[in-house]
Amino acid sequence: METREVISLNTSLLSYQEALQTILKLAGKKESSFICFANVHMTVEAYLRPSFAKLLSRAQLITTDGMPLAKSIKFLYGIQQERIAGMDMMNDVLAACESSQLSVFLFGSTDRMLRILQTKIKQKHPGLTIAGAFSPPFGKFSQSSNQEYCQMINASGADLVFVCMGCPKQEIWMAENYGHVNAVMLGVGGAFEVYAGLKKRAPLWMQKVALEWLYRLWQDPNRLFKRYVVTNSLFVFLLLRQLLHMRFTEKKLTD
Repeated sequence: METREVISLNTSLLSYQEALQTILKLAGKKESSFICFANVHMTVEAYLRPSFAKLLSRAQLITTDGMPLAKSIKFLYGIQQERIAGMDMMNDVLAACESSQLSVFLFGSTDRMLRILQTKIKQKHPGLTIAGAFSPPFGKFSQSSNQEYCQMINASGADLVFVCMGCPKQEIWMAENYGHVNAVMLGVGGAFEVYAGLKKRAPLWMQKVALEWLYRLWQDPNRLFKRYVVTNSLFVFLLLRQLLHMRFTEKKLTD
C-alpha cells in the first residue's frame, strides 16, 4: 500500500472505494487487523508521542478522515487524495456487511448509546447480524479484563468490530490487541453518536471546505476548545515546517 508521510503519520494513498473493499476483504477472511481514520488530532498526538506513532504503524490502513489531512497531501506532494471519513465508512460498511452476510460487534461508548445505536442499525439494516455489543468501563483496562473482552468478541464470531473509545485510546487498544481479536477493527470515534442521532454532523459545505472541526467546536466548546484551537495551530506550524524541510532538501540535492 502506497503511503505519504504527513508530519508524523504514514497515511494511505487510496480511494474511498478501495478502502471499503480492503476492509470487507479483511472482514471476509476474519483476519486480525485494524484500520485508523486519521484527523488533525491523531496526527498531532502521534507527533507528540512517538510511542503512539509506533503503534499506529501496525495498522493495515491509516486513512485521511479529516479534510485538512487530505488537503495536506495535496499541499505537500501535489497528490489529490480523497477524504475517507470513519463516519461515512461506518454507513457503507454496515450496508456491505448486511449484503455479504458479515457480522459486526459494537465495542465502546455507553450502554445507553449502544442500545440506541443497535435500534437504529436494525431499522436501517434488518438483515444485518449484530454479533454483540459491549460498553467497557472508563479508564485503563486490567490485563485480565482485556483478555475477557477479546475472548467475548472472538466467541461472538464477529467478522468486524466497530471501536468507539475516542482518540488515542481506541487506536492504542486496537494496536495492542492486533493478533488477539480475530476480526478487523475499525476505530470510528464519534461515528456512534452521529449514527445514533444524538449529535448532528456538519453541513456538507463545511465538510468540503475543511470546516467540520468548527461545527464540532460550536457543538461542544468546553471539551473541544483546547483540542481544536491549540492542536490545529500546532498542526499548521508542523505542516509548514515539513514543507520547508522538503523544499530545502530538494534544493540541496539539485545544487
